[in-house]
Amino acid sequence: MARPERKLVAVLAADVAGYSRLMGADEAGTLSHLKALRAEVIDPKIAQFRGRLVGTAGDSLLIEFPSAVDALQFAVETQERITARNTDLPEDRRMAFRMGVNAGEVILDETTIYGDCVNVAARLEKVSEPGGVVIGRSVYDQVKGKIPYTLVDLGEHTMKNIAGPVRAYRVQTEERDDPPSALIASAEDLPLPFKPSVAVLPFTNMSADPEQDYFSDGIAEDLITELSRSQSLFVIARNSSFAFKGQSVNITEVGRKLGVRYVVEGSVRKAAARVRITAQLIEAATGNHVWAERYDRDLDDLFAVQDEVTERIAWALVGKVGAAEIVRTRQTQTNLSAYDALLRGIDAMHRFTEKDTVAGVEFLKLALGWEPDSARAHAWLADAYATLSVFRADGDMKVLAMQSALRAIELGDASGIAEAVVAALHAWKRNFEVAETHWKRALALGPTTPNVLVWVGYICLWSSQLAEAREIGERLRRLSPLEHRDVHELLAFTYYLLGEYEASLDSFRRWDNNNYDRGFANLAACLGQLGRAEEARLAWGRCIERKPGFTLGDYKRGSPYRRQEDVEQWLDGLRKAGIAD
Repeated sequence: MARPERKLVAVLAADVAGYSRLMGADEAGTLSHLKALRAEVIDPKIAQFRGRLVGTAGDSLLIEFPSAVDALQFAVETQERITARNTDLPEDRRMAFRMGVNAGEVILDETTIYGDCVNVAARLEKVSEPGGVVIGRSVYDQVKGKIPYTLVDLGEHTMKNIAGPVRAYRVQTEERDDPPSALIASAEDLPLPFKPSVAVLPFTNMSADPEQDYFSDGIAEDLITELSRSQSLFVIARNSSFAFKGQSVNITEVGRKLGVRYVVEGSVRKAAARVRITAQLIEAATGNHVWAERYDRDLDDLFAVQDEVTERIAWALVGKVGAAEIVRTRQTQTNLSAYDALLRGIDAMHRFTEKDTVAGVEFLKLALGWEPDSARAHAWLADAYATLSVFRADGDMKVLAMQSALRAIELGDASGIAEAVVAALHAWKRNFEVAETHWKRALALGPTTPNVLVWVGYICLWSSQLAEAREIGERLRRLSPLEHRDVHELLAFTYYLLGEYEASLDSFRRWDNNNYDRGFANLAACLGQLGRAEEARLAWGRCIERKPGFTLGDYKRGSPYRRQEDVEQWLDGLRKAGIAD
């Protein structure tokens, strides 16, 4: 008799909460809803995370994944998508899944799998609440330190037909509470800065096409950019104000969590050649409307409307001087097709994956095809090429980044982004004196521009100006108090080189890193310094997943630090974790 084939996998079990009730109320509608969720959400996510559907029975699903991280990421992202779709449905028609994830050895039998691993996943799914994800200890051991979620210990559970108790953990994402999200609810209230302070919330897309979100987001982001040009205003950065996107917003809470006196909110309806923009300026503490206006215009007048909204808000906050300051440095757009492509490119860039950055490059090149002398498009393209060079360690991308940045500067880029990219490119070549000249210009142009601050922060880190790097990180944190990616990545690296390993680890935990291989390597070094070797090796494994064959020699060659001792400090942490060539 042939021995059964076995393999190690992560197993996810799911079923619909209250399925019998839904079927009793509307059998045909429930079946149609389930099929739509399968086709539009679940099956694409299975493919995205390299899963294989190995069992279906009515409302239940059994899926295997090659890694516990893939299984968990699939579960979280699928639940988020389903929850978002439910918001438009009456409560009695909403469909919510319970999900359980386990990892271990299974027996293969033609198209399905068997074994205790599968049975435990099914039992864990019963522990989950509707819309939730529960994992077993075997998954917990494999994913801790690799994911940006909180794993809440639910204790040991005795499960039918399973020998011995099983420890379970509930997966709590930052967006779990809706509304407000856990990230917003847990954020500290912030004091008001000395300057007049304002946050621009993402404008609501009122168009019939939900794909037009990029356009309404772009209008709000442009408003943030223009207001930030005033030295008289304190303007919260995009990533934090956009944390409220899709939330039922309490303006007073927005003011407290972001530490601002005023909030701007609005909507955009784009249809054919017409656009309707509404905007209102609200005093956060009282809810009083300082100013509100609605504009119905041809799309050709879009830029004039943006100008008017910006000036009205600046006038209300800082008067004629502040409005004039913005007008003096404004970079106007003239071509609507170029502007549309620019917004799509910037929208892709904000997702910060290699694939999205490539898409951003194509949109920005398209924008330049329509408007070749757009300083703003050249600056963003420089940023995109520089970002791609980080993902790919590609020297050609750096050459293209330099060309685009220098062209943006020649055309009068006033954002500081192009100067910051030039500075970073010189710093990568360890030309730190030249880099400093450019990053100082960048800060003068864009003292509150997040892209500028991030590049400058890293240049200071690489050149061993650690106090300055920390100061930049703290400035970013105040301008963008709900941002986790860029702020905590920079702070994690800076605290490490300062020898503050616990603070570094705290920032690593807050950083939502799913893509950057060296980020996982640096997390491994930090864990190594703290004596947490097992977790460090898991983090290093995540680095190898992103960049197979990566070695300590590769790490050393790709490190742009001025001082060799800084590189050695990172390598020391990795060696303490037992990682060696």
